[in-house]
Amino acid sequence: MARGNDIRPIIKLTSTAGTGYTYVTRKNRRNDPDRLVLRKYDPKVRKHVDFREER
Repeated sequence: MARGNDIRPIIKLTSTAGTGYTYVTRKNRRNDPDRLVLRKYDPKVRKHVDFREER
């Protein structure tokens, strides 16, 4: 049961609002080979903003 395979790597999502707030998640590299952009809640600005994948 290898958890550290490179098909589903752990990625860090960083807020585009410039607050430095991050989320940590996993993604399927076969389905999403490009950088992931998700709209999530940033508690520092108290609104939903885009979070981009950081490498």
